[in-house]
Amino acid sequence: MADVSVPSEYASTLLHTLAENGGNRAEMMAELAIDEVELSPGRAFSALKYGKLYQRVMQVMQDECFGMFSGGKVRLGSFRLLCLTVIQAANLRQAIVRAGEFCEICRGFLVRSKLSEVTPGIARVEMCGISSVSKAEFDQMVQSATPNQVRTSLAVWQRFNAWLIGREIPLNGIYFAFACPDEFREMAECYPAQLHFEQPFTGFEFDASYLDAPIVQNQDTLMDFVRSAPYHLVISDASQQSLKAKVRAILSKDVSGNQPSAEAVASRLNLSVTTLRRKLQAEHTSYQRLKDECRMEAAFHYLSCPELTNSCIAERLGFDESSAFFRAFKKWTGVTPGEYRKGLEKG
Repeated sequence: MADVSVPSEYASTLLHTLAENGGNRAEMMAELAIDEVELSPGRAFSALKYGKLYQRVMQVMQDECFGMFSGGKVRLGSFRLLCLTVIQAANLRQAIVRAGEFCEICRGFLVRSKLSEVTPGIARVEMCGISSVSKAEFDQMVQSATPNQVRTSLAVWQRFNAWLIGREIPLNGIYFAFACPDEFREMAECYPAQLHFEQPFTGFEFDASYLDAPIVQNQDTLMDFVRSAPYHLVISDASQQSLKAKVRAILSKDVSGNQPSAEAVASRLNLSVTTLRRKLQAEHTSYQRLKDECRMEAAFHYLSCPELTNSCIAERLGFDESSAFFRAFKKWTGVTPGEYRKGLEKG
């Protein structure tokens, strides 16, 4: 059976991120028998091959924050420990402070967040170096990083804060210490009042009332978030905020049987369901396909966790029975969950 596909852009973005962070793109493509033609824009890319690519990049890079501006390699598992630390906080203010403190002591992080209230009612989250990094060293790190790495990191920080309190946090402004690069030009023209360049700091500002919002997440909700972050938040930000990227971001938050309906997603995006389906069709996809892709990527992640049985994975993905998960995964990839796991062991 031929396996289901994902847009080639997903694989291209992953390989681009690998190369940006010192990985060998050509070597990875040769190892997984990926031809350059398969990455052509608009082409379908093998879902099975994408799953293997995703897992191999994680293994090779051994860096949980690759694609982001962290200053160094962050050991796998660090993000989960950070989450466990901050979900114990009483409110967002305390959580942001704890996240900054965590970066001070966790090996690999050279960059941290700093919270301040610059004017009454306005909160600022600013990028800075950890205590052992001087201002001059930090400025050099910013200059050495790509603009997309900096932007992606700010996006992940903001989305992480929103996840903690279970509410969207509208931003008053996003600030960059560097001049507007060419790749940001279109985005800057679309949001001239929100994006600011050549500023004395890099960070973002929002209404300080959100700082008192209570943390609503716990250990039960943590597993799914860790599954989809931080890497998938990086991918989402790199997707230029197309409609399909926005729909995937919504669906990725919960890959169980409780995923929202097309009608609910359309409502969140202020669209009619007819318009949603039409626009997705114009982007060569559909709501059901995006829904399957999100569950498929979750399956790839869960199958890489030896402590999770197939029954446990089936339950997390919202399947009533393990056999239903078995059939779905075989339909998606052309191999069984067991065969996929054996392939990971060989890698």
